[in-house]
Amino acid sequence: MYPLAAQREFSAYGLSHTIVLGVFVVGAVAVVWFGREYRDAPVAWWFSRVFGALTLAVYLLIYVYLAIPPAVERSVPLRLTDLATLVAAYALWSHRRWAYALTYYWCLTLSTQALISPALESPDFPHHEFLAFWAIHLAVVWAAIYLTWGLGMRPDWGSYRIAVAATVVWVAITYVFNTLADTNYGFVNGKPTTPSLLDVLGPWPWYLASVTALLLVVWALMTWPWTRREASGG
Repeated sequence: MYPLAAQREFSAYGLSHTIVLGVFVVGAVAVVWFGREYRDAPVAWWFSRVFGALTLAVYLLIYVYLAIPPAVERSVPLRLTDLATLVAAYALWSHRRWAYALTYYWCLTLSTQALISPALESPDFPHHEFLAFWAIHLAVVWAAIYLTWGLGMRPDWGSYRIAVAATVVWVAITYVFNTLADTNYGFVNGKPTTPSLLDVLGPWPWYLASVTALLLVVWALMTWPWTRREASGG
C-alpha cells in the first residue's frame, strides 16, 4: 500500500483544510486568553520571546530545507510570507512599533487570505510541504492576534503609513526581480495557478491596482477604530 500522503493531493476546504481552520480558531482564542490573563506578568514577556524565537527557528528550518538545492524560482526570500514571518518573529521578540505595524497589517490581511484561499500545491497531510505551509501561516496570524488582542498593542495612523510604505517598496523590488529573473514571487507578475481572491480583481496588471485600493481601504478601516477609541479616551 502506498503512503497516504502520496495518494491524495491537498484540496482547499477538504478535510485537512477544515481541521487546520479549526486549529487556527482554537489557537487564536488561546493566545488572546493567555495574553489577557498574564499581560502584566513576566510570563507574558517570556512567552512572547519564546513564540518569536520558535517562529524564526521554524521559518529558517523550512527555508534551508526548501533552498537545497537552490533554485531562483523558490530560494529567494521575496515572498511576502517570508518577510511577514521574519517581521512577526521580531515583533514578538522586541515589541518594536514598526515591526508590530507590519505584523498587524500584513498578517491579518495577506496571511489570513492564505488561510482562506491557500496557494498550496502539494500532497495532503502529513507531507512536509503541507506542514511547512500551515505552520508558518498559522504562526504569523496568531502572532498578530496575540500582540493586539492579547498584549494590548494598538496600531495608529503612523503604523498605517509604515505598512503602506513598506509594501510599496516590496512590490517595486519584487516586480523588478521577477521581471529580470522570470519568476513570480508574491504573485506580483501574475496570478497563482490555484484559485484565489485575485481571480475576482481583474486580469494582470489591473488586479495590482485593485489590490492596492482594497488594501488602502481595509487597512484604514483596521486603523480607524483604535484611533477613534484613543481619541475618545476609551
